[in-house]
Amino acid sequence: MSGTELDYIHSAFAENWIAPLGPNVNAFEAAISSHYQEKRQIAALSSGTAALHLGLEILGVGAGDEVLCQSLTFSASANPIVYLGASPVFVDSEWETYNMDPVALEMAIESRIKAGVKPKAIVAVHLYGMPYQNDRITQIAQRYDIPVLEDSAESLGSHIDGVPCGSFGDIAILSFNGNKIITTSGGGALVCRSEEHKKRAIYLATQARDEAPHYQHSDIGYNYRMSNILAGIGRGQMEVLADRVASRRKNYTSYKEELAKYEEIDFLEEPEGYFSNRWLSTIMTPSFEIREKIRLGLWEENIESRPMWKPMHLQPVFQKNQYYGGEAAEGIFDRGLCLPSGSNLTEQDLDRVLNQIHKIMKS
Repeated sequence: MSGTELDYIHSAFAENWIAPLGPNVNAFEAAISSHYQEKRQIAALSSGTAALHLGLEILGVGAGDEVLCQSLTFSASANPIVYLGASPVFVDSEWETYNMDPVALEMAIESRIKAGVKPKAIVAVHLYGMPYQNDRITQIAQRYDIPVLEDSAESLGSHIDGVPCGSFGDIAILSFNGNKIITTSGGGALVCRSEEHKKRAIYLATQARDEAPHYQHSDIGYNYRMSNILAGIGRGQMEVLADRVASRRKNYTSYKEELAKYEEIDFLEEPEGYFSNRWLSTIMTPSFEIREKIRLGLWEENIESRPMWKPMHLQPVFQKNQYYGGEAAEGIFDRGLCLPSGSNLTEQDLDRVLNQIHKIMKS
């Protein structure tokens, strides 16, 4: 916490604005909007997953449709596709950013069109804060006239040539879950290019209530709006976004400076013009066995690290879904490891992690 969150929370209590609307919600949306060079319309919601759900619905995804989705991601990127009765079709990653492979994406589009099912949307993710290959993915999407939902849950504060992530897709989402670069405890936002899309999002997020003196509903709606209390936390967090990004990047630099000397440990570099918030610091090892040696060695000292995301096409719940590409996503999962990366890691914390990795590597 920055320290100013309580001021906004106290004002919400003093003004009796507790519901999912109010001054904090409006001001938080304005603060997010000001983060973007080209003005965006923001709808503050209860979670990033809610934002994905509404974003897909606004893009017209419905029952029987297919949506192309990055396979190497958290399940929240794919689950809302199923909420809408559509089917995710998974796409492999590339090694330069660990994100959606443009070659595999185009292969998937052409294959599905030949099968008689043109994909309704593309869900592309900026994984661990590293931007995806926006130029290539956008060009492919425009060539086939397929909208892109930009999953920027992990990349607030990241940019390409100074253009912030969340600016690229036809519609984008943010997450403010407890582990994200900034947090509202639980929360998310839809980043819209038009006021029309924002109005539609808020309408759906507040149970799709029609304009009437009584409760009347012409559409199925959801209870997805962010509360004025949580938005107060968000206002305080937006004030320290730059500090949080600097802390995460400092973690990454510390790991790289200490561990790059080991030929068994590689780091994901930023392509030219790319700036990652380094939400999580990750390393790549030559094999599953070495990754596990490091992970288990850290665990012995009560230091948690995690394998990188297990691809969606390997998940039991999606075992029957289509997948396009090679084995990059599987290789990243097998060999990649996320190290402790919190914004509040102390020098002592980092030294403890690094000292244990040195012991593991020397053994």
